[in-house]
Amino acid sequence: MFPLIGLIAGLLIGLLLNIDIPSAYSSYVAVGILAAIDSVVGAITANLKNKFDTRMFVTGFLGNSAIAVLLAALGDQLDLQLSLAAIFAFGNRIFVNSSTIRRLLIERLDQKRAARKVPTP
Repeated sequence: MFPLIGLIAGLLIGLLLNIDIPSAYSSYVAVGILAAIDSVVGAITANLKNKFDTRMFVTGFLGNSAIAVLLAALGDQLDLQLSLAAIFAFGNRIFVNSSTIRRLLIERLDQKRAARKVPTP
């Protein structure tokens, strides 16, 4: 739950402070944000599986964001779109984790419904 609260707080702070990102850095910020969203969705998945670890979340969040930004920067230096590799990887993980979240929530809902049913004698 903390990662989701952090994401919402960060979005609100960014909107309230009206931070303007120069267009030269927009690709770096975009892949960094995508990596952050991937980390948050992964943390929600881990939390639903009762396997959330704060240390893993923080290191994954910072590490994934740094790797994504470095890939984008290296791609700019080589005149290649290496940021597409990060976009594909993080986008794929977001979809996989989203489907896992959906499946886990449906299973929990089914378990609650089954527990509420009282067998008739």
